[in-house]
Amino acid sequence: MSATPPRPTRSPRATFQPRFTIGLFYLVAFFMLYGLVLAAPALIEVANTVPPGPQQQAIAKQAAKEAVQSRLWMAGAAAVATVALGIRAGVLPGTRSPD
Repeated sequence: MSATPPRPTRSPRATFQPRFTIGLFYLVAFFMLYGLVLAAPALIEVANTVPPGPQQQAIAKQAAKEAVQSRLWMAGAAAVATVALGIRAGVLPGTRSPD
């Protein structure tokens, strides 16, 4: 009688996990969100004071640009911090390491 040969063990298959790409998407999304939060007070003020029309659109564009331009670094720093903390805490879907 012969013993059955041992079954070869398979190494775990490597799966494609685009954590870096998803992290970049989160970074861009949070940057845009924080930029909108910085511009919102100026845009609300324009909406409440200027009557609707093409003039309101031009004034809103200028007000948003002025509100965000000097504080753009704040939106970038907040976005980087949010994504870093979200990845570290494991709360951002798609960025968790497979353990």
